[in-house]
Amino acid sequence: MNTLLRELAPQVLTALVRRYGDFDTCEDAVQEALLAAATQWPAEGTPANPKGWLITTASRRRIELWRAETARRRREETVAMLAPPAPAPAPAVDDTLTLLMLCCHPSLTPRSQVALALRAVGGLTTAEIARAYLSPEPTVAQRISRAKQRIRAAGARFRPPAPDEYGPRLAAVLTVLYLVFTEGHTASAGPDLQRVDLTAEAIRLARQLHAALPDEGEVAGLLALMLLTDARRPARIGPDGALVPLAEQDRSLWDREAIAEGTELVTRALTTTPPGSYQLQAAIAAVHDQAACAGETDWREIAGLYDLLAVIAPGPMVTLNRVVAIAEVDGPEAGLRELAEVEAALGEHYRVDAVRAHLLDRAGDPFAAAEHYRRAARATLSEPERRYLEERCRDLSV
Repeated sequence: MNTLLRELAPQVLTALVRRYGDFDTCEDAVQEALLAAATQWPAEGTPANPKGWLITTASRRRIELWRAETARRRREETVAMLAPPAPAPAPAVDDTLTLLMLCCHPSLTPRSQVALALRAVGGLTTAEIARAYLSPEPTVAQRISRAKQRIRAAGARFRPPAPDEYGPRLAAVLTVLYLVFTEGHTASAGPDLQRVDLTAEAIRLARQLHAALPDEGEVAGLLALMLLTDARRPARIGPDGALVPLAEQDRSLWDREAIAEGTELVTRALTTTPPGSYQLQAAIAAVHDQAACAGETDWREIAGLYDLLAVIAPGPMVTLNRVVAIAEVDGPEAGLRELAEVEAALGEHYRVDAVRAHLLDRAGDPFAAAEHYRRAARATLSEPERRYLEERCRDLSV
């Protein structure tokens, strides 16, 4: 049921914002409707039209909130005249992309745009957004609250953006879609490695955006990156539910149709538009996907692409992945030296320990490798990743 509610939440919020406009109150009403569903459905059964049920419940709650606010302002005499109409039936149109563009309103800072959109469109919790940002949860909660207030103050309206309005919002929109996809590809916490509802929604919205902006290279690059990465999903989990690393995956399970589509998209984008972060990441994913086996991966090309990516879009994960590529080209000792040089900029993310453990293992130092696998396992909140890291630690400790 939780999966269903997560999937429906952005659609319900979109329906309410389209009808009533006031984003802040609508989101509060949707949250209360979701809470009511979580309480009632297990006891009474899931309704035949869960989306319609949620929209109706949220609409009624929104009306209650609106009336309460009106009363607070001592305008009871006008309430009867201004009373909103009864809740409308569930709409057939899908304008989640319009909601996403509203969340990325130019009046907000880039961080606020992304945080609000991840909450409203991605359906991520405040804790999940905080982990994606590597920020304290209260900070993210305040950022989202202020963003809603600022949107209301700016008088932003729920309507499809004009063509010239995409530009100032596009970077934030792409960031949101990428983070939603990333959280779905490898959940930052919980019992499941993947959340297909999030990856499917991110790909769906990226397709819509690409259809609206077919000549934007980074839009095509992001869609390609998602397709090329998601193509490996069937092979990432073993029959026992354990995480299967890329080098050990059964590549016959990969989705060849998605790989072909993603490769065509990124190839066209790189040859017709200036290279960008998503295009380069998609190109790296394509190199992995085109290798018949792990041993045939062209790591030298991947290392070169990471060199470019480090210039265009530097960041901790780019730096760490570049270290892995260097180690594959020049050996684990070279990777360890590179890691030592950039470690200060990487922070204390558990994947730094995981990479160091992998390189130490390859360099012939199993005891040190086991210790770093142990540290990484203690730090991750993902149960499949923790089990995998603990297993590697046990293998090296015997």
